[in-house]
Amino acid sequence: MPRPPVPRAPPHPDVATVAELIAWAARRLSRARLHYGHGTDNPRDEAGALVFHALGLAHDDAARAYALPVDAAAIARAADLVDRRIRERVPSAYLTGRTWFAGHEIEVTPDVLVPRSPIAELCETGFAPWTDAARVRRVLDIGTGSGCIAIACAYAFPAAQVDATDISPAALEVAKRNIGAHGLQGRVSPLLSDVYSGVGDRRYDIIVSNPPYVPEAEMRALPSEYHREPRIGLAAGERGLDVVRRILAGADEHLEPGGLLVVEVGDSQAAVQESWPRVPFTWLEFERGGGGVFALAAADVHRCRRYFRRES
Repeated sequence: MPRPPVPRAPPHPDVATVAELIAWAARRLSRARLHYGHGTDNPRDEAGALVFHALGLAHDDAARAYALPVDAAAIARAADLVDRRIRERVPSAYLTGRTWFAGHEIEVTPDVLVPRSPIAELCETGFAPWTDAARVRRVLDIGTGSGCIAIACAYAFPAAQVDATDISPAALEVAKRNIGAHGLQGRVSPLLSDVYSGVGDRRYDIIVSNPPYVPEAEMRALPSEYHREPRIGLAAGERGLDVVRRILAGADEHLEPGGLLVVEVGDSQAAVQESWPRVPFTWLEFERGGGGVFALAAADVHRCRRYFRRES
């Protein structure tokens, strides 16, 4: 069914301050029936992100910034971003090139997914109570994309070395820039790897992953914004388990005794439980929402290793 025509914005909305410009942008976004799910969940926050970027304002200065005056050039820049967000159905993070994950600024491009995993909360708490942060020496982030989880883990575990792996060379280039921007080149290593193929026989205290987990039927039904993201980061076969199966099947060979496996599977949680009904997955809860993330202790991974390999 053809999409209804998008109403064009007036070239120069009649506003005088940052707050008024954000309110105008929010009204325009709300009328456009957009999908929110890439770092914001409502038109007001989306408008704020676009306006602050257009005006070069820091989010830390929000309380002061709202009352600042805006000139015609600033209004035109913000209006252009809002118009593109509506016309192109592109996530706002791709328009600004920046987002935040676990409190850390992250560069994003269309070569990587927009960071939004609830795993951010685990990073902020050092994966407590599931592991002792002081004992973590090696972390593996499978499917690192922008590097956001690997970077957050490096901050969470200051004594740890982190391997940030991805199958996409283009994604690894983005990850490398983010690692460098945070000054973590000495502790976070971007590696080209298809699940475990690039890590040799290394073992880790934590293996964490936000892999592709969207079933094929759901891929076809996703809102336009998700189709702006790299398909390789989302699609995972008929049931959404193609990559998760391989992560589980190889985890025993790469987890240290006492280690922890954490994997996000989103709405494929039911498929995971149906596929491995005898596995004691712990499904994590998050204060800021989100779900579909399981944790498995290394001992449970070891106990189920033949089961995983048989089902993979």
